[in-house]
Amino acid sequence: MNGGDLIASVLAAQQTPFLFTLCGGHISPILVAAKARGIRIIDTRHEATAVFAADAVARLTGRPGVAAVTAGPGVTNSITALKNAQMAQSPLILIGGAAPTALQGRGALQDIEQLKLVGTLVKWAVRIKKVAELVPAMEKAFRIAQEGTPGPVFVECPVDLLYEEGTVKQWYGMDRGGKSLTDKLLKTYLKWHVNRMFSHAWDRQAGPEIRISPTAPSDSSISKVVSALEKAQRPVMIAGSQLALQAAEAPAVAEAIQRLGIPTYLSGMARGLLGRDSDCQYRHKRREALREADLVLLAGLPCDFRLDYGNHIRRSATYVSVNIDRHDLYHNRRPQVAVQADPGFFLRRLADAVTGKVSKPEWEQKLQANEKNRQAEIDEKKQEVGDHINPLHLLSEIDGLIGPDSLIVADGGDFVGTASYILRPPSPLSWLDPGAFGTLGVGAGFALGAKLVRPDKTVWLILGDGAAGYSMTEFDTFARHGLPVIAVVGNDGAWSQIAREQVDMLGDDVGTVLGHTAYDRVAAGFGSTGFLLDNPDKMTATLQAAQAAAANGQAVLINAILNKSDFRKGSISM
Repeated sequence: MNGGDLIASVLAAQQTPFLFTLCGGHISPILVAAKARGIRIIDTRHEATAVFAADAVARLTGRPGVAAVTAGPGVTNSITALKNAQMAQSPLILIGGAAPTALQGRGALQDIEQLKLVGTLVKWAVRIKKVAELVPAMEKAFRIAQEGTPGPVFVECPVDLLYEEGTVKQWYGMDRGGKSLTDKLLKTYLKWHVNRMFSHAWDRQAGPEIRISPTAPSDSSISKVVSALEKAQRPVMIAGSQLALQAAEAPAVAEAIQRLGIPTYLSGMARGLLGRDSDCQYRHKRREALREADLVLLAGLPCDFRLDYGNHIRRSATYVSVNIDRHDLYHNRRPQVAVQADPGFFLRRLADAVTGKVSKPEWEQKLQANEKNRQAEIDEKKQEVGDHINPLHLLSEIDGLIGPDSLIVADGGDFVGTASYILRPPSPLSWLDPGAFGTLGVGAGFALGAKLVRPDKTVWLILGDGAAGYSMTEFDTFARHGLPVIAVVGNDGAWSQIAREQVDMLGDDVGTVLGHTAYDRVAAGFGSTGFLLDNPDKMTATLQAAQAAAANGQAVLINAILNKSDFRKGSISM
């Protein structure tokens, strides 16, 4: 029995199916003990991937995802992924190794001040000092990650708390000779220190699974919104990622939105919530709709850069915000009706309270005309011909292959931005993107977590060629763990989202030029299957071959050489 066993016992009690990691001596007892309890250990090639994968598990299940990384550089390599989880309000537990308790600050291997480094990125950060603290600290981590506004937590576990007591005594040299007074005093101190660390070590056993109920809306808040909807002639709702926080309730939330019938635009993790063909979902000309609406309901997202800090909403409109987080509720613009509650719970209650469908035929006809006009523009762009692949044409072909068993992971700039106009996620929890932090590099980790959680789904990983650079080594991880994802790299040889504006505004493409790298061959070198797609006439056959390879259990990468496109010109956000 050792400290690793105690941590693993909590993970097992909390029904943790996967532990993502990159191995290190500081955390080895946790990995071994977790495996012994039936928890699947998924080892990645970069610590950020491990945390991104845990984040994906959290988003798709509503339960905390868990990653463990070694001390020092293992923790620092995780920082971007931690911040991304914080911005996405994703419940996640990161276990970090650390130098031995008695040697911290003395130049031990990979010893840095980790809590100060990650403290602003997590809801709670704690350093364990005694073996007896491991179980209660881990259980507290599971609770804090889920309660209130969900988010990541960090638990630092020094290496001498994780191994057996006899091994730790040997490390500290308590059986060494030495008869000087200094030697005797040092041995006395170390004996006291180790005895204190292991005192009552096995007294606390792992308790039951911790689940937190969502924050319910008040009856008065429901009444206020019902009254506002009754007066509105041009209502619009934007549904954000918080609608997916209670993952098991996502279908019920979708049904509530359908019953309400408010014209709805989906954002972030809410993409796919209403399926592919809902009559109340709109996908284009959102800014124009917001500027004309007389009531705007934001459900589960703040007025940040995505809404021009609230400036997209006309000043005369009734602005209703429902958010689990108080800061986000009032961020940048104060709503006339503010409801601090789980937005999915709120919409279900609201649908029960509203009599009949909120339907304004003239307003809906206006929005439908906007949809048709924008779709006509996209269809025209699809027909443009060049030397290589039209990105809109390629994405339209992929959209035609997306069935009810598909899940889309998006990681990139220009190619993924284009994909958001064309790809239609088929169901709730079938779309994963970084979230508000806009992080590149989430792709492999998100796809890894998604395929593990939803093994029956076809996971499409849509990558820009810039973003692909972060994920390539993880095709080894896909191959080793038998996870057949289908990646499509939109390869135009540039960081196009940046280059397009940089060249126009500053007259120089410095730092934005890439090559038409053979990503297909790189993936093949890592044990996956690669396809080169540089001829439009081979598009259908290549996509079908990729599907067949994935169905045969192979991870796949399609390296699609793209024509340059100005489809998203002017898309840089500030």
